[in-house]
Amino acid sequence: MSEALVTIREVSGHVGRSVRIGAWVQRKRSSGKIAFLQLRDGTGFIQGVVAKNEVSEDIWDNAGKLTQESSLYVTGTVKEEPRSPSGFELVVEGIEIIQVTQEYPITPKEHGVDFLMDHRHLWLRSPKQRAVLTIRAEIKRAVNEYFDTNGFTQVDPPILTPTSAEGTTNLFHTKYFDEDAYLTQSGQLYMEAAAMALGKVYSFGPTFRAEKSKTRRHLIEFWMIEPEMAFVDLEQSLRIQESFVAHVVASVLKNCRPELDTLGRDVSKLEAIQAPFPRITYDEAIDFLNNNGFEVPWGEDFGAPHETAIAEAYDRPVFITHYPASIKSFYMKPDPNRPEVVLCADMIAPEGYGEIIGGSQRIDDPELMAQRFEEHKLPLEAYQWYMDLRKYGTVPHSGFGLGLERTVAWICGLEHVRETIAFPRTLYRLYP
Repeated sequence: MSEALVTIREVSGHVGRSVRIGAWVQRKRSSGKIAFLQLRDGTGFIQGVVAKNEVSEDIWDNAGKLTQESSLYVTGTVKEEPRSPSGFELVVEGIEIIQVTQEYPITPKEHGVDFLMDHRHLWLRSPKQRAVLTIRAEIKRAVNEYFDTNGFTQVDPPILTPTSAEGTTNLFHTKYFDEDAYLTQSGQLYMEAAAMALGKVYSFGPTFRAEKSKTRRHLIEFWMIEPEMAFVDLEQSLRIQESFVAHVVASVLKNCRPELDTLGRDVSKLEAIQAPFPRITYDEAIDFLNNNGFEVPWGEDFGAPHETAIAEAYDRPVFITHYPASIKSFYMKPDPNRPEVVLCADMIAPEGYGEIIGGSQRIDDPELMAQRFEEHKLPLEAYQWYMDLRKYGTVPHSGFGLGLERTVAWICGLEHVRETIAFPRTLYRLYP
């Protein structure tokens, strides 16, 4: 029986012992009598040291044949090495080559973004891309942990939908046998139905937007976390949102320090992310912008430069609340004291990453909802089921949606969301 493999992540438990690791060569350098192999196995990185006078001629020859991204089984003794980023080193005793790689396309020199995206299937192997995907996985784990330990039930809304409450212009159209169908851009309406059955629910899945946008904040296919909560008003929802985001950031700080170091992330900025988060109203945001060199009339939505200017005034995410009803979705509940604004909030991330959460208290009055359907010319027959939620035991309820990729970009400190998902779908990219 072949010897059991140890992963690089596990070597700390094997100091002074011989281990066998399945790995790839990230890079190699040699000084004639000693070869240094930078090895990776997906769980981490370690340097393997091959000394010519301490191994057989065959093993030394094998070390010489290895090229970037060659695959091998390496046997060696683990020793502590304080100068190594991992704290350990492998004194190599055996090399079993699986494949010598020829002409690996992504060499250590600089490459353009288009070249790297064309080779995304290989670019994922680089330390920075591996770090981003590891942090993304930790964020997903922390999201589930937060909701699963706070009384929420995960529910999966459909990806194929008959139509959209936000209109169908930005949706991907497909045929559902003889009917028209669309890829979902939000599971929210279905989650409202689930909340009336289960109380507090959340969905976590892919959504699609056929928006011809190519900004650094937009993807065509992206993941959303969408909680809906019965008997919860806007104020209670905001407290849940800030507690949730603080938990996710704290989890990454606790469990992904090496990955944050790989990315060169300033962790002091993340350590400042503690609840409660500051709040300003839309009116206050308008005043702030107009006093700081912008001209934004009341009733206009904010763009990226506006959100960045507001965020720069704070060291943690900020809520902007009570937007005009005219620029928000039809299902948002008007403020009873001022019906021209709605009980909603956008959470703006620091450092120019823009809106990461949009949420509101939902309309629970069946007559007002019917009125909104009329004003927005929505097809009642397609949404009779949604109207039924207000007809049979309506209650105050709230919900929000967090965009996973923007959150990953912010926590990792990335310039563009295309690096936040393994295989991004952007305006001009469906390959690989």
